[in-house]
Amino acid sequence: MVDSRAARLETRLLDMRGRAKLHKNEVAVEHVPKSLTGALEFDRIFSRLAPVEIDLGCGDGTFLTAMAQENPAHNFLGIERLLGRVRSVCRKVARLDLKNARVLRMESSYAVTNLLPAGSVTAFHLLFPDPWPKRRHHRRRAFNHEFLFSIHRALIAGGLFHVATDHTDYFQQIEKVIAEIDIFAISREQNNFPSTTFEQKFTAGGLSIHRLLLRKVSPVK
Repeated sequence: MVDSRAARLETRLLDMRGRAKLHKNEVAVEHVPKSLTGALEFDRIFSRLAPVEIDLGCGDGTFLTAMAQENPAHNFLGIERLLGRVRSVCRKVARLDLKNARVLRMESSYAVTNLLPAGSVTAFHLLFPDPWPKRRHHRRRAFNHEFLFSIHRALIAGGLFHVATDHTDYFQQIEKVIAEIDIFAISREQNNFPSTTFEQKFTAGGLSIHRLLLRKVSPVK
């Protein structure tokens, strides 16, 4: 269980080990929620009210910090479950002295489903999620109906969902799931998004990048 005593203790110990290797200003970058079920309060996380963009699975923070630098009027929350990557994000944000970037150590799907207030997020970025290429592992892929409905609920009216992957089969599944429900419209607008570390590696290796920009719409009744 997520809220079991053993799980809480293990998480606390891991956090203590990770924080021991960070400076005080780096530790402050990570948001540690008081509750695993209560809605996040973005005005308290960032100490201001501003449009919020969320980087789901933010990795080492390359995309997150670039977006925060380029868009100082917006707040950026990275969600990442791996401790080493969270440390990396903390160091980058602190080094660049970005007041509009924070990181939450958690599984992205859990955070989206359980912690985000309805109509609170301006944009989501889901960049190069694990494709789980083996057929028997496809059920582990993040992109499914439940996940899309949770994204839709959290977005403001007309909010943006930015998706990118190098995996053709996964991209085809993403397109199929989107077509099966009528809550997003594909946007043709051009956005010059910064590259993630993964994208830089994939592009250097000659791989094609598949990208979608989706706009939240009300379902047809």
